[in-house]
Amino acid sequence: MPRLYGFEDMAYRRVREREAAALRPAASRRLAGQSYPAITEWMNVEGYRTTRGGLWRPATLAGVLDHPAIAGLGEDENGSLVETGGPQLITPEDFKAIRAMRPSNNPDSSRADQREYLMPSPLAVCGLCASPVDASPSNSGSRGYRCSPSTAQHPGGCGKVRINADLFETYVAEHVVADLARPEVSAKIAQARDELLAEADALRKQVEADRARQKELGESYATSPDLSMEAFRTADQKLAKRIRENASKARFLEQARNVPVGGVLDALRWWKHATLASKKGVLTLMLEQVAVYPAAARGSRAVDSDRVALTWRQWDEPAAGAVTSVA
Repeated sequence: MPRLYGFEDMAYRRVREREAAALRPAASRRLAGQSYPAITEWMNVEGYRTTRGGLWRPATLAGVLDHPAIAGLGEDENGSLVETGGPQLITPEDFKAIRAMRPSNNPDSSRADQREYLMPSPLAVCGLCASPVDASPSNSGSRGYRCSPSTAQHPGGCGKVRINADLFETYVAEHVVADLARPEVSAKIAQARDELLAEADALRKQVEADRARQKELGESYATSPDLSMEAFRTADQKLAKRIRENASKARFLEQARNVPVGGVLDALRWWKHATLASKKGVLTLMLEQVAVYPAAARGSRAVDSDRVALTWRQWDEPAAGAVTSVA
């Protein structure tokens, strides 16, 4: 589990001052009415990075500013805020004011409540540009997924694909449950789950090794006159990129941990009553990727093999040998 931005430890007692120094003006900007996209753009331009070394995104910053520990607070079993005696990166008053700005706390807000989405990132991608397809409600408030247009925070998207979440998730679930019901697949569930978790563990170890190399690189730059600034930045950026990619993939694969160890005997009945985390785990276990393509005609609600391509995970072969099939 990643640590909370601004703190050195999971107990929220030791402050990481450089991060706290970024969080305070970010909170002030939010209190002044700035949007999260505007604040994260400022943070990225200033060179501030997340705990994993990545660029800030609006949802990530919103999660940090909504965490009571940054104000020395906690939540009791009833959800009420209580003092913990921990350090305060921002005042409790400012924290409560930021929380009051949540859309769900605004009686004048007509935006639909955010609901749960089934497709775990980065499983679903745009079939045109291969960028991740993000959860994105439509203007009417119905759940949906879309390829976001390219921006400073989300570079690379084409913005040309959108699909209704209910229809999309139902289509994918039907094919996954049908495959899960096959005896030969059910018999391999536990083995496949262990293989994915072993791969995630190997990625985590690589991440830790690269972080150690990053630290050594910084120390070498500080002490060695032979290492130029350009060479240092190039090597550091390469390591940071690999760390982000491997950590993201590890988190994705670790969702398989939520699949029942004993396998799934009655796939359809299990799916109807399974938790969202368990369903995401099964999708991670069964599928390498789900590509979404534009509708054949504007306004079309049809979701079929022309719109959704499933790449099934090949358990008996290395991941690179997976064969894409269109369901």
